[in-house]
Amino acid sequence: MPNLPEDEDPLNPLNAQAISTRATAVALRDRSAIGKVPEITAAGRGEIARQILEIAYANGVKVREDANLAEMLAQFELDSPIPTEALMAVGEILAYVYQANGEPNPFDAVLMAEMEKDKIT
Repeated sequence: MPNLPEDEDPLNPLNAQAISTRATAVALRDRSAIGKVPEITAAGRGEIARQILEIAYANGVKVREDANLAEMLAQFELDSPIPTEALMAVGEILAYVYQANGEPNPFDAVLMAEMEKDKIT
């Protein structure tokens, strides 16, 4: 076996990117009331992530932890709609937030409308 420097792991590809151990936070704006997908309003790592969470807690905003989703969403520009590959995950989070706030879930209304269409046809 060849001699490798101590810091090189022979099982770790050289082109692999290290995953940040710093916390990541992303804030979303729900735009379902106007028929649009949520948008990314804030994103940050480390101290910025802590501040985003602090503001959320101070304003009674429900927070849900999903490190993989936060890392993915943090890569997009602020004020941009969430990407289509994240729609299902974000929909689940928003449903959780509505339930936690004791509010009706707008996604349920869409589901009920679709179910009514199926009954009529």
